[in-house]
Amino acid sequence: MSSCLMIGAVALALSGDRFTLEWTHSVEKIEWREEWIVNRRGLRLLKAWVKGSGAGMEPGPNAVRDGDWWVWRPNLPPQPELVLAASGATPSAWLLCDGDDCREIGAEPGEAITLRPCPES
Repeated sequence: MSSCLMIGAVALALSGDRFTLEWTHSVEKIEWREEWIVNRRGLRLLKAWVKGSGAGMEPGPNAVRDGDWWVWRPNLPPQPELVLAASGATPSAWLLCDGDDCREIGAEPGEAITLRPCPES
């Protein structure tokens, strides 16, 4: 089953119902990754990974070590949208991946980028 994700005003057809976001923290320079699922109720965070800890980068309470990563399953309700800062202060853009297809978003300073499920047609 495929889903659709709005990135700002652009619709992106996903190959399934999941995508990952990856980025490097602007201050701590620590890598972070999240797996999200898209459905009618919103965006639900399934799993998170972080390669260390620091200011605002602490692993979740049930995190376990897997190689270089701390991995856990956050317990959050579905979110209607995600707002990603595009400050230009981070060492890399946000990397949004749908399977093996990845694209950078927010590489240049500018307005925040909003991700949300596509409106139902």
